[in-house]
Amino acid sequence: MSVLFIALPLALLLGAGGTIACIMCIRGGQYDDLESPAVRILIDDEPKPKQSKATKTADTAHPSQDRTL
Repeated sequence: MSVLFIALPLALLLGAGGTIACIMCIRGGQYDDLESPAVRILIDDEPKPKQSKATKTADTAHPSQDRTL
């Protein structure tokens, strides 16, 4: 019987906390758009522009190799 004095208020607090968290998420707009995230994975990324060989070698060169002592 004494367990009810601990379990019942704890259950009520957890239930109230979950309800408050759910209301805050709804008001914050987390559930406004339910369709876009599911479709976003199907959209292809834009292809990266191709670089010329001169640009590639300049980008991949080690910084210490460019310095002259």
